[in-house]
Amino acid sequence: MRSVKNCYIAVAALLFLGLPASGQGDRSVLTAFEGRVKEYSSLREQLETKLPKLPKKTTPEQIEQHKADLLRSVQTARAGAKHGDIFTPQASATIRTIIKTEMKGRERREFRETVFEAETKGVPVKVNAAYPESKELTEMPPSLLLALPQLPKQVRYRFVGTNLLLVDRENNLIIDYMPRALP
Repeated sequence: MRSVKNCYIAVAALLFLGLPASGQGDRSVLTAFEGRVKEYSSLREQLETKLPKLPKKTTPEQIEQHKADLLRSVQTARAGAKHGDIFTPQASATIRTIIKTEMKGRERREFRETVFEAETKGVPVKVNAAYPESKELTEMPPSLLLALPQLPKQVRYRFVGTNLLLVDRENNLIIDYMPRALP
């Protein structure tokens, strides 16, 4: 009987040691997410270096043309991009948990009100689409930004309804989105 009990203990220990702790599993999922965002950022930077440099004294028209050229270049390079390439199901589940944990009670209600009052009707929640410049950009609460995975300087989180978007800060490209992110 004692040897059977020892066998069960040994099997339980092996199973326990073989499985990642939830924090470690979440960390690896978030690290992979950050890696995918950095891959986008690297691609974007490579494409931008191929565009003509802006002169020191640029006009607003030249800046807008540069943004439009960068947008088209990135859209072309990412022609096969689809929903879930960056926000994988595992990353989405982990990020939803972070948002739900971080946004509680009154803060969550107030943020939801802010998000739903924002002028975002007509924003296409679609990968590789441009976020219209005429539409409002809802600011993220600092506490939530600190809890979410860090993004490269060119990429921002944005909410449109309950959807969490990754948006290129310079050319307004929607890189990916996560539905039902806001509890």
